[in-house]
Amino acid sequence: MTMFTRRSFLQTSALATGAALLARSTPSYARTIGANDRLRIAVVGLNGRGKSHISGWSEQKNVEIAYLIDPDQQVLERSLADLKKKAGQKFAAKGLSDLRRALEDPTLDAISIATPNHWHSLMTIWGAQAGKHVYVEKPMSHDVAEGRAAVEAQKRYGIVIQHGTQRRSDEKIAGLHEAIQAGTFGKLKISYGYCCKPRDTIGMKAPSASPSHLDWNLWRGPAVTNYHPNLVHYNWHWFWKTGNGDMNNQGTHQLDVARWALDPKLTSPTRVMALGGRFKWNDQGETPNTMFALAEYPNGQHAFFNVRNVNYQGYLHQVENEYYFEDGGKIIRNQYFAKGSTTGEKLTIKPGKVTPGGNWGAFIAACRAGKPEMANGNVEEAHYGSVLGHLMNNSYRLGTKVPFNAKAGRFGDNKDAYEHFMKLHAIMRDGVGVPEDGTDYVVGPWLTFDPKTERHTGAFANEANALLADPRSPGFELPKRMGA
Repeated sequence: MTMFTRRSFLQTSALATGAALLARSTPSYARTIGANDRLRIAVVGLNGRGKSHISGWSEQKNVEIAYLIDPDQQVLERSLADLKKKAGQKFAAKGLSDLRRALEDPTLDAISIATPNHWHSLMTIWGAQAGKHVYVEKPMSHDVAEGRAAVEAQKRYGIVIQHGTQRRSDEKIAGLHEAIQAGTFGKLKISYGYCCKPRDTIGMKAPSASPSHLDWNLWRGPAVTNYHPNLVHYNWHWFWKTGNGDMNNQGTHQLDVARWALDPKLTSPTRVMALGGRFKWNDQGETPNTMFALAEYPNGQHAFFNVRNVNYQGYLHQVENEYYFEDGGKIIRNQYFAKGSTTGEKLTIKPGKVTPGGNWGAFIAACRAGKPEMANGNVEEAHYGSVLGHLMNNSYRLGTKVPFNAKAGRFGDNKDAYEHFMKLHAIMRDGVGVPEDGTDYVVGPWLTFDPKTERHTGAFANEANALLADPRSPGFELPKRMGA
């Protein structure tokens, strides 16, 4: 490898040093796409969403999947065979275990990242350094600092970065948010997201040697963790060193929509708190299966979020967004309810501004045009949407146990927060059957955050700031200098 040596990536710096070096004005390094407009792309991470990436790019006109990349040899061989069967004579993909080898190819235009979360930002930065456009699954970052480094990499290298949040390509949602921000329904008070989909326990699996077909060093990458079978290939979501729980898994979609509806001048919240727990399952997972969280913004707007994964008879599936206005009106499931009304009016909204073509087509169009601003869910939108979830998660991670009852919610005079927390509490108590005697919530502290410096201040600042940047394995640090 000529571009990405270990020396190139040694010695991570904290955000301040890296950002200062990255932010210098630099022309785009992205390769000019040929006269025939053919775009060559590499898909990294071939399970789960990776399959959708392969399918999505295969359906785009004049797009060639040049590489399939995965550290699991069995997964790689299966994916190559599947693509060859579907592509027939058009099949031209090479199989690799290490993205860095593909990045050395001067004819490669873009990479498509569907790896576990802990890889997202570093691969995005590597792609930017190599002048490749990047489509990256949600969340773009595993922590706040690496997300900021990805933003600064895009600024320096000028490549297209699009976040894997398909709702950003939905002209109906875009139109609704344009109407909300224009004051059509009055001033928005609370933008609320739900990630309430049933999941199940993951049990317990003891640490062991990694299987011979898996390159564990490449799978682990930046994460400081040891192998155990519950990590590979999906349950890594429920461990803090590799995933971010459902808050920044499925929830990233609804978090991003919630933030999208707020005043567009806002970036990150100034205060956050969260409470919840991992109820009923008694398994190896670390992240909560139940959570209520809220964020306050400097203009008085709020984002609320609800994670609820424990299944039960009569479970209400909610993967959606709601909007509450200062005059008492609200929008729920595409209906507007005036204050005090139980009868909703169906919304008729003009389509909003998005780059057409859906999430896959919009990215290809932006790459061909060489215009990062065309991405539906650009790098800054990706960063701020992810940061919102990281901060909520970090409050929970710093929480203490209190008895599972209605008094657990410590929201001061925020009556709206208490009302919505009580709805969740009633479901967990009466539906799931969590007993109020002998069970606990984890209640996180209020964390104060400075959106400009992306650092915590005030109470718990030291503990919270320690969670803004994860420890990293040697050889997989964030670059100190882009293009070094």
